[in-house]
Amino acid sequence: MADLSIKIHDILFKNPVLTASGTCGFGKEIQDFVNLESLGGVVMKGTTLNPREGNSYPRMAETPSGMLNAVGLQNKGVDNFVRNIYPGIKDIDTHFIVNVNGSTIEEYIAVTERINELEKIPAIELNISCPNVKEGGMAFGVSCPAAEAVVKAVRKVYNKTLIVKLSPNITSITEIAKVCEAQGADSVSLINTLLGMAVDAEKRKPVLSTVTGGLSGPAVKPIALRMVWQVHNAVKIPIIGMGGIMNATDAIEFILAGASAVQIGTGIFKDPDIFEKTISGIESYLDRHKLHSISELIGKLQM
Repeated sequence: MADLSIKIHDILFKNPVLTASGTCGFGKEIQDFVNLESLGGVVMKGTTLNPREGNSYPRMAETPSGMLNAVGLQNKGVDNFVRNIYPGIKDIDTHFIVNVNGSTIEEYIAVTERINELEKIPAIELNISCPNVKEGGMAFGVSCPAAEAVVKAVRKVYNKTLIVKLSPNITSITEIAKVCEAQGADSVSLINTLLGMAVDAEKRKPVLSTVTGGLSGPAVKPIALRMVWQVHNAVKIPIIGMGGIMNATDAIEFILAGASAVQIGTGIFKDPDIFEKTISGIESYLDRHKLHSISELIGKLQM
């Protein structure tokens, strides 16, 4: 049987399949139909310093081959996470990763410092790429100087695995990736959602209360694959790929393009068994091709 384990910095994941932030809550929300301990890891929903109500409704819309969301980082804040959520997940046998958000560098630092104290949280995913908030978030992810400043500041106060989540809403994702690597990121994850919108022709109004939102799902996969491949050729740190992964074949394509692991998000809304099917499908692929380890596939796209 092939070895599905993969190492990112100093974390050994039992397999390369993780949940994507914002789609599975803090993990326990999907526990009735997903065996969390079968996953490589759970990347939890965005966490901020203070509670956030999120954006006004409507804030989700279906699109051809995907969906738009403008939830706006709704959460009860980092103190609530530490007090009420962490105790319920810390003994589950998988890696839980906190998606850290802020409107200012000071907020990013404050959240990171609180998470750094938690023994069973081995990594954070620093989200500098959210397109659904009016301040902060994506503003840091679309400018090299801003990305450099926030990653440098967080690296100083965080001594575990630092993953930086990149925005696709930028001219050159490789330049941002290189800046993050230079400032001490241990890994980058990409892509976050693409900025899009939907219109109600009968009402002659935007569908979303925020007008624009983040597009995810199969529609974004070709762009995500391209960006993962570009970043793989630009940096030496591991990449976690995401964007429209709906099955094992999609996941393998991302790994061939250079991802060490993948995150699945929108796909779970269509098929609650997607994680189990993807893990078993990757295993079958490796056996079929007589490969001993998932690491033999990473970046092995034949050109």
